[in-house]
Amino acid sequence: MRPLPRLLSPRRLLPPALSYPGLPRLLHSSPARLSPGDEEEKRGLEKAGPFVCSLRSRAVLRFRGPDVVKFLQGLVTNDVRPLGDDPARGGVGEGAAEAASWLPTPNMPLYHPPPLYAAVLTPQGRFLYDLFLYRPPSSRYKLDQTGLGPGEDGPDAGTPMLFADVDGTFLDELLDRFRKYRLRSNVEIENVTEELTCWQRFGGGLSATSAEEPEAAAVGWGGGVDCAGVSSAKGNIHGWCWFKDPRLDCLGFRGIFPNDTIPPLVESDKETDERYYLQWRIQKGVAEGSTEIPKGEAIPLEYNLAALNAISFNKGCYVGQELVARTHHRGVIRKRLLPFKFTDESGAEVEQMVASGSEIVDSMSGKKVGSVTTAVGSHGIGLLRLEEAFRSPSLAVKGQEDIKVKVSRPDWWPAEWTQEFEQQTAAA
Repeated sequence: MRPLPRLLSPRRLLPPALSYPGLPRLLHSSPARLSPGDEEEKRGLEKAGPFVCSLRSRAVLRFRGPDVVKFLQGLVTNDVRPLGDDPARGGVGEGAAEAASWLPTPNMPLYHPPPLYAAVLTPQGRFLYDLFLYRPPSSRYKLDQTGLGPGEDGPDAGTPMLFADVDGTFLDELLDRFRKYRLRSNVEIENVTEELTCWQRFGGGLSATSAEEPEAAAVGWGGGVDCAGVSSAKGNIHGWCWFKDPRLDCLGFRGIFPNDTIPPLVESDKETDERYYLQWRIQKGVAEGSTEIPKGEAIPLEYNLAALNAISFNKGCYVGQELVARTHHRGVIRKRLLPFKFTDESGAEVEQMVASGSEIVDSMSGKKVGSVTTAVGSHGIGLLRLEEAFRSPSLAVKGQEDIKVKVSRPDWWPAEWTQEFEQQTAAA
């Protein structure tokens, strides 16, 4: 087994009972308090791993009833219909190849559609909440515990059902909004956080291209792969399993699992605190939740939700669609969420010096370029004007001009974004 970075030594792991319910508020209200050696340890996330953590900042909702898909289809930015497809009726849509298991086992069904990432907007098209939608596993498409026959349907068999992991800080607001739009739809909406928890696998050692979890795909003898073993290793006896993060391959794997079970492929010495997943995500330039993506203010395309697979431009109408469609088809986006790091005059990274909400300015002209949305250690993300962010060599934190800001372009950005920016600059 590869040596672990110092941040994951057993004496520094936090037990689940001590995880932070108010983690978003803790991390975004002030500079994150990482220990002095964490910069070296953060780089260890790229070399060691994979790591796993339970996302205690997220809550889990259950939508149940005949109108589940129709209700969510008219409310969220992504196309929910693939989650309603029934393979028994020939209704397997896009993504079926990835959704199909190699071999049904007592742990894994033959068909399990991947989750969707989506957002809920205001009628004016401003961001409110993000959510990951999951279809629960069906016993009809996996084997029973003897492995000799099909599983038995549970009490909810035949009732359409979806789960969502959402920002727990704004759970009550989100529930109120869902119930406001429910009207006469036959849908029950319940908070099941006491039953299910969201988990994330991230860090080095995870494939950036394969849809298979690498440690599950390695199950076998010699040069062969045991397909049944792979299928079993990916899931547990309840059928819940890891999925490729629907936003980006580099973010790893995500899933929701019952609270009374340990997710598959979780090693005790690889489980760490949620703040290191936050650090991993910030370095990739990805915001999550209604604190990092300002609720009621953010324009979805400026926060890169289209490239994060959160928006379908081919589905029908949904709340807030007009602004999103108009902005997309005009193709003019002058600000985007970008990752950056804080350095001193010599170029050395500085930590715990910048708070969320700080302004970023061009120190030569004094012009505001943007602001810091989230700051963790020496890294941060923020909404910046593209022209100044990529062309100005003198970005600094307002009021702390000795702290410089070095912006980077994420590797996952579509090539056309760079071309659009260059065309806009040339036209200007």
